[in-house]
Amino acid sequence: MKTNSLTENLANLVAGESALIQAIHTDDALRQRLLALGFRVGKHIEIIRKARFSGPLQVRIGTTDILLRRNEAAKIMVEKL
Repeated sequence: MKTNSLTENLANLVAGESALIQAIHTDDALRQRLLALGFRVGKHIEIIRKARFSGPLQVRIGTTDILLRRNEAAKIMVEKL
């Protein structure tokens, strides 16, 4: 898979950064769960905070705040804004 240089995974962003979701590379069960939570290609996402010691990320999609495990966030490819 070819990605442009601006694409990276959600787990690499720092608190306060915003991005657009480009792709979700995960198994079908997790993909369905993420879709139900509003994670869709083209959606704006913002990192609110990151817990220490590889803890979860708090992200905002629209007006909804969601906590994601870092390994789940690493499967979501985004383009920084």
